[in-house]
Amino acid sequence: MTNKFAAALSGAALVLAMGSLSACGDSGNKKLDSWAKTVCDQAATQVKKINDANTAITKVDSGGQPADVQKADAAAFQQISDAYKSLASIVDKAGDPPVDNGATLKTDAVSDLNKLSTSYTDLKKQVDALNTKDQAKFADGLKSVSDNLGKVSKSGEQALDTLRKGEVGTAMAKQPGCQQTGSASASASS
Repeated sequence: MTNKFAAALSGAALVLAMGSLSACGDSGNKKLDSWAKTVCDQAATQVKKINDANTAITKVDSGGQPADVQKADAAAFQQISDAYKSLASIVDKAGDPPVDNGATLKTDAVSDLNKLSTSYTDLKKQVDALNTKDQAKFADGLKSVSDNLGKVSKSGEQALDTLRKGEVGTAMAKQPGCQQTGSASASASS
């Protein structure tokens, strides 16, 4: 695995998980603040799982054995997929945020998070299918995985804009569980 791939994964997943759940300001809506607290308190655990998976990937020796890289990447993608699925469930169980179009916001966010979960499952399947017996074929396959990760990251970022805008984003930004920062950039060199 290349260091660029590890850095892209590390930054993208955290940005998707927490960036989508944050904004600035003061909502002034106690019901909405309570809803945001419910979501953010539970979301913090899932974001930690995403960060842990990213950390595991960045620690894989890029010059290591293809089977070891494959195993680490597949496990991380599965962990990230599971975390996004859990985030979808958290938002779903929290109910509609008490704002105009709250039902639509919740439905869209749950759908987007489930799609991200599926996308990471697809990345895991792609990694699982890589040829670990041939270093060159493995490297080519890993590049394809990296390219697909970039597409997942971009579409996920666009899809989750709904939660970071308006009153919902403002309320979530005030919650400690949605204010995690720091791990977005991996210390990797190309």
